[in-house]
Amino acid sequence: MYEQLLQKKAKLAVIGLGYVGLPIALEFARKLSVIGFDINASRVALMQQNIDPSGELEAKDFEGCDIQFTDSLEVLREATFFIVAVPTPIDEHAMPDLKPLLGASGSVGKVLKKGDYVVFESTVYPGCTEEDCIPVMEKLSGLKFPEDFKVGYSPERINPGDKEHTLTSIVKVVSGCDEESLDIIARLYELVVKAGVHRASSIKVAEAAKIIENTQRDVNIALMNELSMIFDRMSINTYEVLEAAGTKWNFLKFSPGLVGGHCIGVDPYYLTYKAKELGYDAKVILSGRTTNDNMGAYIARKAVQMMIKQGKDVAKSRVLVMGATFKENVEDIRNSKVADVIQELRNFSVNVDIVDPHADSDELHHEYGFRLIPAAEIRKDYDAVIVAVSHKPYTEMDESYFKSITSPNAVLVDIKGLFRGKINDLQYWSL
Repeated sequence: MYEQLLQKKAKLAVIGLGYVGLPIALEFARKLSVIGFDINASRVALMQQNIDPSGELEAKDFEGCDIQFTDSLEVLREATFFIVAVPTPIDEHAMPDLKPLLGASGSVGKVLKKGDYVVFESTVYPGCTEEDCIPVMEKLSGLKFPEDFKVGYSPERINPGDKEHTLTSIVKVVSGCDEESLDIIARLYELVVKAGVHRASSIKVAEAAKIIENTQRDVNIALMNELSMIFDRMSINTYEVLEAAGTKWNFLKFSPGLVGGHCIGVDPYYLTYKAKELGYDAKVILSGRTTNDNMGAYIARKAVQMMIKQGKDVAKSRVLVMGATFKENVEDIRNSKVADVIQELRNFSVNVDIVDPHADSDELHHEYGFRLIPAAEIRKDYDAVIVAVSHKPYTEMDESYFKSITSPNAVLVDIKGLFRGKINDLQYWSL
């Protein structure tokens, strides 16, 4: 299998060409013959023109790649090694939504042949690959695992917007269903991952490793958010506390904030779901999730309280929210907790305008029910401004700008503490 792929006598396919799948497909396409498969025909059409629909990669990143983009199962059938990199979201009840993953497993199952390999990169709970995905492929292919085809798991570690920690520079965890498959999968990833690979002892170990990476971060950020709420009652600035505590060599440098996106705000629920299925209530993890999920509403309520103290009539007030993506300098709006801030403000009958230099207004409307206003329509009489996402253009602003777009006695809510120590006239607050 390895030599066949290396000599381009066999093809590798990547299923799901989003933030994770497209970079993987292009890296392999510099070494191998690759099929990039996605069920979204409009996205495929863009990639055929060297355009990344996610806005992460540039046209030059497509150069020198032996890759065919398609939404055709007949083309996908030409591959012998499949990498599945589709999203694994949660539903409105915070339960794992495996529809994209099982759909991708079905697509692979329809084209699977004897001797083929399938590697999953999507974040799942331990056991999902073997208990949920493999049966779908067996049923649709008529083949038997592991006699007829091999399966592995190699969790993605793509960080949208991060130009330093890229696919090639981060150690890749790999696993297989047996020693032979582990060796082939590891050697293939070593072709593109300069940082090397870590060979996990089993698929379940690799699945668990991925899910605790983000669960650990989630719990630590929840602690910072809770500390922020406590320190606020003491009139202590949390960031000053963190700076002081951070002078100790073993202090973990986490910060408070909104926890959204497709990883930290989602992955822990996959683990707690599986734990519940096994009869265990994951108290610490769920407590952290509750704290982080409630931060949007907490920030909005704090803004409203401050406006009232400044003599504002909340029902007649107008607030500008700056930033709507889940993190800075990306287009990604998945699970953006800024939407929670906006919804809570609207619950108080506040008039809210939203701007963002990266987000798509139509996507926001489809996902959350609100649109962006053009930058040219920013008013001069806002009663409060909430800097929700630290996009680069916002970091370059100063108090004079905020004063130019606000009414007298206005409030500036600076979630990430960008302007701490720089605001003198406006009523200022940060986490």
